[in-house]
Amino acid sequence: MRTLGLRLLALSTLSAATLSLTAVGASALTPSPDRGPICVEPGAAAAAKGGREADHREITSAEQERIAARTRALLARKSTPSPSAVAAAGVTVPVYVHVMAAKNGAGDVTDAQIAQQVQVLNTTFAGGESASAADTGFSFTLAETDRFYNDTWHRDGSSTKYRKATRKGGANALNIWLVDFNYLGIATFPWDYARNPGIDGIRVQYSSLPGGTATNYNLGETATHEAGHWFGLYHTFQGGCTATNDEVSDTPAQDSPTNGCPEGRDSCALPGLDPIHNYMDYSFDSCYDQFSAGQSTRTAQMWAAYRA
Repeated sequence: MRTLGLRLLALSTLSAATLSLTAVGASALTPSPDRGPICVEPGAAAAAKGGREADHREITSAEQERIAARTRALLARKSTPSPSAVAAAGVTVPVYVHVMAAKNGAGDVTDAQIAQQVQVLNTTFAGGESASAADTGFSFTLAETDRFYNDTWHRDGSSTKYRKATRKGGANALNIWLVDFNYLGIATFPWDYARNPGIDGIRVQYSSLPGGTATNYNLGETATHEAGHWFGLYHTFQGGCTATNDEVSDTPAQDSPTNGCPEGRDSCALPGLDPIHNYMDYSFDSCYDQFSAGQSTRTAQMWAAYRA
């Protein structure tokens, strides 16, 4: 199975697989106090997000079918709230933010940026950026922020180790690790939580937070996109130009990911233009403005099946 794929961020040509790993001392587990307005920029700004790699582990069409069957079975027998009840009542998700800064302070985003990022999540999942957007019923509250000053972790090295050492909360808690790597983000899926709960959450390029330096991707929408995966949404181009696609009927089939904001793009012969404004495409942050009603239903279903 291929390792976790990522949305490529043109910060450098260095591959994540070649990052130099150093030993991590036990002292790295001790959070440091907030260091104020330090926000050291990465060596190069992001120029494109592209559609070169997935930002989650590969899901084949066969596995996609198995996941769908498993989800149906779980929803049929679990006594958790129904998807309609989840959507109607609303759910507040606790958010744990882990700032993985370098020893010299690089990547040490401010508390204000973190608060703004949580607000972006609240706005986007509430349908607040477009009259066409769905209100998913999910909201977010910052439960805790901790900070680590470790060069290896800052580069996303030893990621399995550091996530297991720092993750907090249960299946319903969104953990966000802010790192500096060649990509914009990585997410885990809800159906993987039971077999590997210690790594559940999303990793996000720290410069993509509101006010960051990732050109075209500094409005905080990367975290929205990755959280969409964490809730169980596929890319709008999942599986390419097929009837199954992302398993959401109101996101038109899409053959390939978007780059930028090309109005009228139509990469697939099936009905509908590419949903370039959907958070689950690969558009610029300024182009994003919605989850669909079908995606809202799916997030509630996945929550009821795997996270409630």
